[in-house]
Amino acid sequence: MVIKKQSEIPSSEITSKSAYLNRRNFLVAAGMAGAALSAGRLISGMSSPLSANAGIKLDFKKSDLSTHGEELTPLKDITTYNNFYEFGTDKSDPSQNAKNFKTYPWTVSVEGLVAKPQKFDIDGIMKLSALEERVFRMRCVEGWSMVIPWIGFPLNALVNAVKPQPKAKFVAFESLYDPAQMPGQRYGVLNWPYVEGLRLDEAMHPLATLAVGLYGETLPNQDGSPIRLVTPWKYGFKGIKSIVKIKFVEKQPPTSWNQAAASEYGFYSNVNPNVDHPRWSQAQERRIGEFRKRKTLMFNGYDDVARLYSGMDLKANY
Repeated sequence: MVIKKQSEIPSSEITSKSAYLNRRNFLVAAGMAGAALSAGRLISGMSSPLSANAGIKLDFKKSDLSTHGEELTPLKDITTYNNFYEFGTDKSDPSQNAKNFKTYPWTVSVEGLVAKPQKFDIDGIMKLSALEERVFRMRCVEGWSMVIPWIGFPLNALVNAVKPQPKAKFVAFESLYDPAQMPGQRYGVLNWPYVEGLRLDEAMHPLATLAVGLYGETLPNQDGSPIRLVTPWKYGFKGIKSIVKIKFVEKQPPTSWNQAAASEYGFYSNVNPNVDHPRWSQAQERRIGEFRKRKTLMFNGYDDVARLYSGMDLKANY
């Protein structure tokens, strides 16, 4: 797989972000169709570290799991309207405060109830599976939503690589704790570091994604560089960013927002128009860039995940 910085690519070969929005055959237009090589070749020929900065182009194929027929949210909105409390609580804080965030070198420790615990650097973790473009609706618990063309690979590729033991029932995630780089962690807004979790069968679902990029390039710092979780049928705060640890455990792990306000943020946090947040309705949402609200879809429209919760009371297990 070949990764090029934009400065190394002739201008005639560069597809603009605006062109991407207007043309869904981006890979063909960019001369990349059929270029889905093994992610194990990702590092060969690299002239600079993968995550030293945003804007390094990634080689990927399009995923059949992608959402179709919906307008992509502009890159400007995706990168300037963020919840990333490690860099501040205002939506504009991450883009302003994460500019100098150092994400290379980076290590992700995978441990706990697994047969093959490992420490991956960010380059090594991307050898687990070929990269895909996965276009997903993303729904925030606050009521706004986006459609984002993530670049990543299925979380189940990592799960299979470390071979969970029979007692492993949940997967716990932990983000970086570094108040020197992450000014939001200097304040007690949450109990740092940020932690999240999934049931093991949720982690194995094909939609559960480890994202390393968006819009064809490595993740911007404010969007969770160098690696983050994406679970499109859940509210956005489940998408833990800048992951440094993944641990397989027997019991349900703590999660940051559930610890902060258990009555408002449950462990499952599935998008559900029938379960309101105590302070606002979840029946409608507003897509970024649109004025009129739209109806919230159960599981954000990803109906296949309903089988994971067969027989569960989703109002009690919110």
